[in-house]
Formats: sequence, structure tokens, C-alpha cells
Amino acid sequence: MLYLHDENRPFKESDWIMSTKPSLILTRLDVQRLERLIDSLDESTPGVLALQDELDRAEQVVGHEEVPAGVVTMNSRVHCREEASGKDYHLTLVYPKDAGPEGKVSILAPIGCALLGLSVGEQIDWPAPGGKTLKLKLLEVEYQPEAAGDFDL
Repeated sequence: MLYLHDENRPFKESDWIMSTKPSLILTRLDVQRLERLIDSLDESTPGVLALQDELDRAEQVVGHEEVPAGVVTMNSRVHCREEASGKDYHLTLVYPKDAGPEGKVSILAPIGCALLGLSVGEQIDWPAPGGKTLKLKLLEVEYQPEAAGDFDL
């Protein structure tokens, strides 16, 4: 039986899952706005519980002036690449009301939730239709509101 190094308890699958997810850096303003969004929705709404889990596991919550430019925040535009196919994606992380076909991805969508707080160079698993999982690598944050001084988006 495997045991956690610093604890006297068996190693569980959930310990492995948690340890393999990238660390998250979030802004206080994003956390406040997203908590209001969660509070306004029924917990059976798709994506709500996953978003709450992401907020709960944030390792750093910083002011908007402190967030590094290479971190995905709300309304950031990012460039990702799917590892197996090499296909590039340019996505903007938005609130549900702003999601649309122009690459605007809702924070409640699995990919949106997975992108929040990610740093350039990190990789995520993207649950795709048909039960497949794609590996996406964050190559660039093309636009971040905080880095651009746009704090009212």
C-alpha cells in the first residue's frame, strides 16, 4: 500500500489527480465575480461544481496589479495547441452570457474552467466530445485585461 510522504494515511487516487493539475493563480476580482456567478446559478447547472472546485484549489489569489501577464484571467485571449494533432486554438475566456462562436468560451465549459488561472507553458486535459481527452498546451496569453490596464471588463 502506498502512503503519502508527509501523512500517515494511504495514498488515494484523488491525491494523484489533485497533484497532477497545474497550480492556479487567480485575481481577487475574478474570484469575487465568479463566486457571484456561482451564487446566482443552481448547482445542477453544468459546470458550476467544477468551477467551484477550481476556485477552491487556487494556490494564489492576488490583486489585479500583481497577476503575471502570462496567466489566464477572465476575458483573456489565449493561444493553445493540441499536442497530438498540432492544431492551434485561439480562445477568449468569458462569462456565460458572452460565449459565442468566435472562439469565446464560457467559464462554465470544461475548457473554460480548465484554462482559468493557467500559466504559459502549462498543459491541461480537455474533455472533448465522444469521451476523448485532448492535451492542450498554453503557448501564449495574447491579451490579458490586467496587463492591458482594462480592469472593468
